[in-house]
Amino acid sequence: MEPKKEAKFSSRWGFILSAVGSAVGMANVWGFPAKMGANGGSAFLVAYLIFVVLFSVVGLSAEYAIGRRAKTGTLGAYRLAWQTRSEKAGKAGGVIGWLPLIGSMCIAFGYAVIIAYILKALWNSLTGELMQVDTTAWFESFSGADYSVIPFHIIVVVGTLLTLLLGAKSIEKSNKIMMPVFFVIFVVLAVRVSMLPGAVEGYKFMFTPRWEELKDPMVWVWAMGQAFFSLSVTGSGMIVYGAYLDDKEDVVKVATRTAIFDTIAALVAALVIIPACFAYGLDVGAGPSLLFVTLPRILQDIPLGQVFAIILYVAMIFAGVSSLQNMFEAVGESLQHRFPKLSRKMVLVILCVVCLGFGLHMEPIAKWGPWMDIVSIYIIPIGATLGALTWFWIMKKSDILDEINKGVSKSHGNLWYNAGRYLYVPCALILCAVALFMKIAF
Repeated sequence: MEPKKEAKFSSRWGFILSAVGSAVGMANVWGFPAKMGANGGSAFLVAYLIFVVLFSVVGLSAEYAIGRRAKTGTLGAYRLAWQTRSEKAGKAGGVIGWLPLIGSMCIAFGYAVIIAYILKALWNSLTGELMQVDTTAWFESFSGADYSVIPFHIIVVVGTLLTLLLGAKSIEKSNKIMMPVFFVIFVVLAVRVSMLPGAVEGYKFMFTPRWEELKDPMVWVWAMGQAFFSLSVTGSGMIVYGAYLDDKEDVVKVATRTAIFDTIAALVAALVIIPACFAYGLDVGAGPSLLFVTLPRILQDIPLGQVFAIILYVAMIFAGVSSLQNMFEAVGESLQHRFPKLSRKMVLVILCVVCLGFGLHMEPIAKWGPWMDIVSIYIIPIGATLGALTWFWIMKKSDILDEINKGVSKSHGNLWYNAGRYLYVPCALILCAVALFMKIAF
C-alpha cells in the first residue's frame, strides 16, 4: 500500500529534524551522561563514537532504505524483506515484524509516563513551587503514588497524538520548531553551568583521555547499547520515517546527518549534566532522579533558577514528545497498513485509549521502572537483532543495495554490505546476549 503523496516529508532538513527528534530523548539527556559518568568518561565517549559511526552508516541507513522500498512501516517492511526469498517467507516476515512493533508500543507506554512527570515539573517550575520544596520529598510524592499525574498524562498522550493527525506533514512542522528550540535551550544551559564553581572538573572527566578504561569490555558493551538506543535503531521506529523519504535522497548521507545532530544533542546534554554534578558533588549516574531531584536542587541555588528550570523542562518535553511521536507513528502507520479499513483518526483514538489505559497503571516509578527494564532488556534488543538479521542475512543483497544506491553520487557495494553482515549484525547479537545474561545473572 503506497503512502499518499502528501505523506512525504517536504524537505531533506524536515526529514532530518524529525528523525533527530525521534532519536533525541531521555537516552541523550540522562542516559548518555549517566553511562558516560559510570564508564570511564572520555573512554566511553571514544567507544560510543565508534559505534555511532557504524550504526548510522549501516544500521540506520538500512532501516531508512527498507522503509522507503516498502513504502510503509514495520509490518510491511519485514514482509517485503522476507518476501525476496519466497512468498511463504514473506508471510513469516510479516508475523516476525510484530515483535519490534510491539516494542515500540510498549516503550511508548512508559515514555508517556515519564514525560507526564516532566510536564508536572514544568508546571511546578512555573508556579514557583519547585524552587521551595525538598526535591527528594517532592519527587517521591508523585513518583511513588498511584494515579498521581493523570491530568499531565492525558495532556501528553492526547497532545502528541494530535501532532500526528496529518502524518509526515504535521510531524515535520512540529519538529522544525521543537528541535531548534531544544538545541538553543541546552546551549544556554551549558553556558550557565560553565559558570558554576567546580564545573571544570566535569570537563576534565569528560575529555581527559583515560585509555586504560578501554581495556574493560563492559565499557564497549555499554557504549554499544547506548548507541543503539540513542539512534533509535530498534528494528521498527525509523522504518516508518524512511517510508516518507523521497527516492532522490541518499539514505546513507541522511542517516549520517541524523547521527551527527543526535550526538551533538547527547554531548550538549552531557555538558550540562556532568559539570553541574561535579560542581555540587552529586551522582552523575542517578538516572531519572537526575531530572527531578539533582537538577532542581542545583537550580534552587543559582540566580534565576526558576527561569532556568522552566527552560530545562520545556526542552525536555520537546525531546520526549518528538520521540513519542515516532513510537506512535510506527505503530499507527503499521496498523493502517495491516487493516486498511481503519481511518487514521480511528487508529489514533485506539492508540490513545490503549496508551492511557496501560500507562495509568505504570505511574508509580516502582511499576514503571521494571516495565521499562523488560522492554529495554528483552524486547528492544531482540527487535534490533531481528531487524539486523533481516536486512543483512534474509533480504536479498541485490534488493537492499539497489535501494541504498538510489540518489547517490557514488554507489555503495560490498564494503557497506559486509560491514552490515559482519560488524553490525554481530554487535546486535552481542548486545542481545549480554542483556539477557545480565538479567539472568543479576
